[in-house]
Amino acid sequence: MRKITVSLGKKSYEIYTQFRLIDSLSTILEPLKNNQKWVLFTQKNILKTYGNKIISQLKDANFEIYQVILNDGENAKSLIALQDIYSELVKFGCDRNSTFISLGGGVVGDVTGFVAATFMRGVDYIQIPTTLLAMVDSSIGGKTGVNLNTGKNLVGAIWQPKAVYIDPKFLDSLPNREVASAIGEILKYGAILDKDFFVSLFDNLERLLALDDPVYLEEIIQRCAKLKAEIVSKDETENDLRRILNFGHTIGHALEKHLGFKILRHGEAVSYGMLVAAKLSVKYSSLSLEEYNLVTQTIKKLPLPLLPQFNTNELYEILCRDKKVHNGRVIFVLLSELGKTEIVDKVTKDDIWEAINELKN
Repeated sequence: MRKITVSLGKKSYEIYTQFRLIDSLSTILEPLKNNQKWVLFTQKNILKTYGNKIISQLKDANFEIYQVILNDGENAKSLIALQDIYSELVKFGCDRNSTFISLGGGVVGDVTGFVAATFMRGVDYIQIPTTLLAMVDSSIGGKTGVNLNTGKNLVGAIWQPKAVYIDPKFLDSLPNREVASAIGEILKYGAILDKDFFVSLFDNLERLLALDDPVYLEEIIQRCAKLKAEIVSKDETENDLRRILNFGHTIGHALEKHLGFKILRHGEAVSYGMLVAAKLSVKYSSLSLEEYNLVTQTIKKLPLPLLPQFNTNELYEILCRDKKVHNGRVIFVLLSELGKTEIVDKVTKDDIWEAINELKN
């Protein structure tokens, strides 16, 4: 079992990666067992495919285990849905000694983490991501959040998990579109932190999309997890360095909100957001045209869905309500060169509009 440490003092934890890790989950979790109630947070399809086996395994090992079934998609991330979840936890008799398990993708992880951060003023939770996107990004770093009608993840907390357990075997059942979505976030890591990694992804993108090389797949997951762990260890609460992980997210979140979460997957929206950010990087930072072309050519290798018609003005208004706005200025993470970034808050409305409108072509 391969291990990466997120170094946060008393809040430090490990990211473990191993094929079929889930088959021995009860043995892995045994050291954490302390007569507490365990609650598995998941969704209906994941429960059917994997969750019931996990629950049976834990029950056989004398874990007192319950389950919370979340709605599918972003509908699960609403304040209204949370009320029912908290009521269920009280009925289970959960207390501050309880431990929650997130089994699913980013939505399940966000909700589980937020509930863990707020129930009884904070309980332990464990991340078991089942999607590639969650494995390389959202399960690591402790960001939790739910949505408001006005925007995505506007209510949240930084609440670190006790551990992250990554089993690439889960990806055998992952739809091709979810794979392509996740690769958008994988490209982000190379773009902002590691030029050589980005170039290697350009050369091997078809291989990664196919998910037919387990060794290569595990290497990619490990590389992304290591890069994110290093960032989080240096800046847990996004006061400075961690903000660079938002490359592509400024526009991406606005697209998700404006078009609807059923139209674009998160990584797809981020990919379109990176195209906008790369364009702005040429004018507002020092990204060369050669590297700009490499970034755009690589992203456009992904089988992204065509964007439906959208209202640029409405998209911009959503953008201005995002939490990445400071003193009325939209903050962008831009590339000074591949593998290096800078934070810019001087991008004009006209230039934002122009870059957004290029997505329509």
